[in-house]
Amino acid sequence: MVTLGQSDPVTYKIIPAPENPVEWDDWRDSLHLMRDRIKTELIYDDRLYNDPAFAWASECFHIYFLMLFDNRFYNPQNHRFEVDRFILDTEQNFGKIDGIVLWHAYPRIGVDPRNQFDHYRDFPGGLQALRGIVDRLHEKGIRVFIDYNPWDTGTRREEMEDMMILCEIIRMIGADGIFLDTLTKGNQQFRSKLDNVRPGIVLESELALPTGRIRDHHMSWAQWFDDSLVPGVLWNKWFERRHMMHQIKRWDASHVSELQTAWMNGSGMLIWENVFGTWMPWNERDKSMQRLMSSVQHKFGSLFIGDGWVPLYPVLMEDVYASMWQEKHYRLWTIVNRSDKWKRGVLLKLPSDPNLRIYDLFKGLELESPSADTLEVRIEIAPRGLGAIMATTSMDPVEKISEFLVNQKKVYTGLDLQTGIVKPVESLLPPVRISRERDEIPTGMVLIDKFTGQLQASYVQRECGFYDYEAYIPPPSRIHQLIDFKKEIRLSAYAVDLTPVTNRQFHNFILKSGYEPEDTSNYLKHWTKRSPPRDILDHPVVYVNLDDARAYAAWAGKRLPTEEEWQYAAQGVTGLKYPWGNDYDPDNCNHGQHEGTTPVTLYPQGRSPFGCYDMCGNTWEWTESERREGYTRYVILKGGSWYRAEGSDWYFQGGPQPAGRSTKYILFWPGLDRSPTIGFRCVVDVID
Repeated sequence: MVTLGQSDPVTYKIIPAPENPVEWDDWRDSLHLMRDRIKTELIYDDRLYNDPAFAWASECFHIYFLMLFDNRFYNPQNHRFEVDRFILDTEQNFGKIDGIVLWHAYPRIGVDPRNQFDHYRDFPGGLQALRGIVDRLHEKGIRVFIDYNPWDTGTRREEMEDMMILCEIIRMIGADGIFLDTLTKGNQQFRSKLDNVRPGIVLESELALPTGRIRDHHMSWAQWFDDSLVPGVLWNKWFERRHMMHQIKRWDASHVSELQTAWMNGSGMLIWENVFGTWMPWNERDKSMQRLMSSVQHKFGSLFIGDGWVPLYPVLMEDVYASMWQEKHYRLWTIVNRSDKWKRGVLLKLPSDPNLRIYDLFKGLELESPSADTLEVRIEIAPRGLGAIMATTSMDPVEKISEFLVNQKKVYTGLDLQTGIVKPVESLLPPVRISRERDEIPTGMVLIDKFTGQLQASYVQRECGFYDYEAYIPPPSRIHQLIDFKKEIRLSAYAVDLTPVTNRQFHNFILKSGYEPEDTSNYLKHWTKRSPPRDILDHPVVYVNLDDARAYAAWAGKRLPTEEEWQYAAQGVTGLKYPWGNDYDPDNCNHGQHEGTTPVTLYPQGRSPFGCYDMCGNTWEWTESERREGYTRYVILKGGSWYRAEGSDWYFQGGPQPAGRSTKYILFWPGLDRSPTIGFRCVVDVID
């Protein structure tokens, strides 16, 4: 007899299964008793699951975690969202997608005072345009989730509480649910407030959902849930068959374990490739298995939400396990191979029945039995693979599923079931250089001689990754740690601006050039009618994006510095930690005491060895070190700014930074890239 315990812990993840098959019957009995006992103790109320408005959630099997800045979704060249193209590409790779999480703020939030809700409001065209995206996804049969970051307490505060703002955003854009980032559950009041917006809006927790809150949370992640060798059961799914769980191990190169757990439990997958700016593609084998699994779940979805679930149904093959799902005339076996070898042979023996028809739902074939007394169900299943067998006595003609079988056969045929091959990712592009050689030093610039040697650099390890110097994916224990590295560089002679470009200088550029960006969202937001207030004329210009800065530099016959040029100009030949020395001194820079920018020459004691002002604090500065890999555009920022969001390690780095600190800044779209904390300075190449 398997004892599962008589007390109800706060949360169950996976109920492990015993390895000895002799114990399986008792284990299943214990599962039923445990479920009944806890439902009685909790006085479980399933009214929300019986409400037709929420019926969609029970079969929302597969959700795609979409970074809104992903260049497959947002085209930075034409500033358009290519929804149809993205959905077509995604469903060709993974099969039908039931939902999308529209992830918005992290890892950019905290670079300036804008809060998580501002990141939705600053969507190109605002919330009205975002509503258009949601409407288009709905037309495609895809539900939409917005993200809630409860840890965002250090940016701009609003008069309304977070729940009310979330409800208002959902009302305006028509979203279907909220993803509760870092939470095990939502506030008790969430449910009633969402129901006042409209019926059918669901909550999904990231962390393991407590049993007592299954009643008002229709979904939960099964994130890094490790299964037993003999497949166990997902507790929340066992407790409430209509509760949908999504398997996810976002840093894993192989998703076999997630696929097998989802398949054995009739649950779903969270598909996540662009992990906050780090590209983690699925291999081709996993994508194919996902497509096969998804199509079966969508064709026979009602089987997975009823009470006809028999976990660990006895089979005749070693290292192969099955769950059985049954209703009316149908029985469906979801099968996994835990071994690293092909398995071929008899899986099941069923009583002979002239009306019984058996199908291999992955291969798309009807099976025949060579025995007259019993029906032998033969199968072959790949190493660490999945399988699906359906038996039916339904009198419905086979033509009703013939198209489905043909499609399954197409996916299965030619599938590389032995190995997984990852599609190559477009290599990082080198930084773009826009230069014009000069044989004299322009006014307001200082000459820096050529340099060959080593630069000591660092970055804070975040989930968005970094670039060439990072050869591994960080385990959770490494997140937020400081990483040091060295770079061998060769710099030609160049001249650099002594100060960041000021509002006065940028205004002169506009007057003489007539420059106006195509997308003006938040462009020079701190000015009045394209003119800077008198009291900030000599402050660094902000609310300009990378293209705005490049336009100014080109007009001035200059370019933006690379991160290495910027760093060398800041720390000099001896490699100082800060422009003025190796010890931080708050009196040498703007570190937030003014609650905004300051004149660019206010801190002469903070100048670099080459005489450059404001290379620590005041504003971050754009560099020409832009990179892209086909999915994410990002640029390296230097210097730090006056603003620091307090209260969470998840925020973007804030405050003044050492000269060697490089920070990855993912480029979203112009309105969000333009920030009150980012400015720039220029350089020119100099003929020796």
